[in-house]
This record gives sequence, structure tokens and C-alpha cells, in this order.
Amino acid sequence: MKIIAIDGYTLNPGDLSWDPWRQYGDLTVHDRTPYETTAIVERCAGAEAVLTNKTPFSAATLAQLPALKYIGVTATGYNMVDLAAAKRQGIIVTNVPGYGTASVVQMTFALLLELTLRVQRHSDAVMEGKWSRSPDFSFWEYPLVELASKTMGIIGMGHIGSKVADIATAFGMTILGNSRTQTDQSHRPNFSWATIPELLAQSDVVSIHAPLFPETQGLINKETLAMMKPSAFLLNTSRGPIIVEHDLADALNTGRIAGAGLDVLSVEPPPADNPLFKAKNCIITPHISWATKEARTRLMTATLANFTAWRSGNPINVL
Repeated sequence: MKIIAIDGYTLNPGDLSWDPWRQYGDLTVHDRTPYETTAIVERCAGAEAVLTNKTPFSAATLAQLPALKYIGVTATGYNMVDLAAAKRQGIIVTNVPGYGTASVVQMTFALLLELTLRVQRHSDAVMEGKWSRSPDFSFWEYPLVELASKTMGIIGMGHIGSKVADIATAFGMTILGNSRTQTDQSHRPNFSWATIPELLAQSDVVSIHAPLFPETQGLINKETLAMMKPSAFLLNTSRGPIIVEHDLADALNTGRIAGAGLDVLSVEPPPADNPLFKAKNCIITPHISWATKEARTRLMTATLANFTAWRSGNPINVL
């Protein structure tokens, strides 16, 4: 069997092993592949199975790959594959849900704690000699914010959102949740369901954990940002297009909200003129919340499990 990992570097930059895959066929790993149909078809020609993280498989691309029987998405999101076209061609497509939950939750609070305590910036100030020159035993250059008794609004109370609620509870926060499906939260005495306007108006921290759907694209925009407290922080470790970036930059620069912590942007990698790069009180990391070695190890293991289940005739995590 010919197996192609079309953009393997993201999952495995060298600290994991592809060796377990080789028992199933002839595996070729490409670190990266241009997103043009010609390049993708050239590399995948004759392959029965393909692994992709972000490289797109459109209907036009799939039509030129008649041997293809399986696409393993090495991620949870699967918008890079035209599922309707794959189904017409009898191609099974699988993904890996849940592998990065712990890491995404950790990043969510890393961003929040940096916004509320400015740990890195205060450390930089110390290393620059400002503490040594200080007339006082202590100094701070940014407002310091305690999370206890604050309200966190969570947009998307799925598996990740629920774990974020657990950690927020440990910090002593009240939780407002909004989700397409209202699961039982009776075990949380500090929890209430809220509409989006209610959540935005009442929350001191808004954390986005919703999938990208037509109804969530552009959800955070000029109008909804205007509903938030001027002291509020916005976090996004989900999908970049949920936020209208020009509107968020304006809100930050005018003091409409106090700050933002983002691990995702609408275009990745972003153009150099993204307005958020010059926005006030905006922390941006390069979509790394999923990328701890522990999470990638789970992802590799689960991707292989999806593949072996398909080979055995009992596919799992089918999209």
C-alpha cells in the first residue's frame, strides 16, 4: 500500500517516529506541500492512503486521485477536505477529536495569566535593571488583576470549554456558558447558561472554544465587542475567523476592552500587515496550543489507530 504524509512536519518535526506506519506499506513523508492542486496530485498519485494536517483536498484535487481510498486528518478540524466529494468517490475520511484538550486548556490560562499579571514583561523589566534601580522593594508597570470572584464567559461548552470551566472554578471564578447544546451542568454551583449578549456584557473574561460554523464566523465583531466591559479580556484558542480582526484591533486601541490573548488568526501564517500586530494589549502566539509533545504523541497514536481500524474494515472517527 502506498501511504503519503503530505505535510508531516507539523505533527512530527523530528521528535516522534513514523516507523510504526511502515509495517502497513510504503510510507513517504513530505514535510510540506504547496497548496496547489498540481503539487498535491503529483505527490499523492497512486496513493491509497493520505495523511493531511492542513493541506487541502478539494473536489478538483480528489477527482485526480482515483486510487485514493482513505484520508486521515491529523487534527480535529477537517475543513481542508471536501467531504461531499470524498463521499462521492468512496473515500473514508477520519479525524482525531480530543487529543489536545489538556494542552489547549493550559494555553488558555497561560494567555489569561499573562494578561492579568504580565509575568514576561515584568521579568524583562527586572532583567533590564529596573528593579535594581527601584527606590521601592516592589514595583509593577501594568495593572495586576486577580481572577477570584471574576466571571468567565465560555463560548462553546464542549469538552475543552468544560475543562476550562473546571480550572476557572479552581481560581474562584463564576462561569457563564453558551453552547449550541446545553449539557447538564448541575454539578457546577457557580455556573449559569447565558445568551451571547448576556455573556459578553457580564463577563470579565470571554474565552472562545466554539467550532467554526457559519453562525460563529465573525461572531466577535464591532457590535458584539461593544457589549463587553472595558475591563474585560478576550481569549481565542479555537478558530481565528470567529473574530473580525479589524474590529478587535479597533476595540483594543480605543480601550473598548482591556486586552486579548489569541493563539489563532483568520489567516495562518498571517500577513505582515495584520492589524492585531500593532494593537494595544494584544498577546498572539502562533497556533501552538495543540502542539505540546504529549498532545502530538496522542495525535500520532490516534491517527495510526484510525488507519488500522479502517484497514480492518471497522473504521472509527469517520467524518
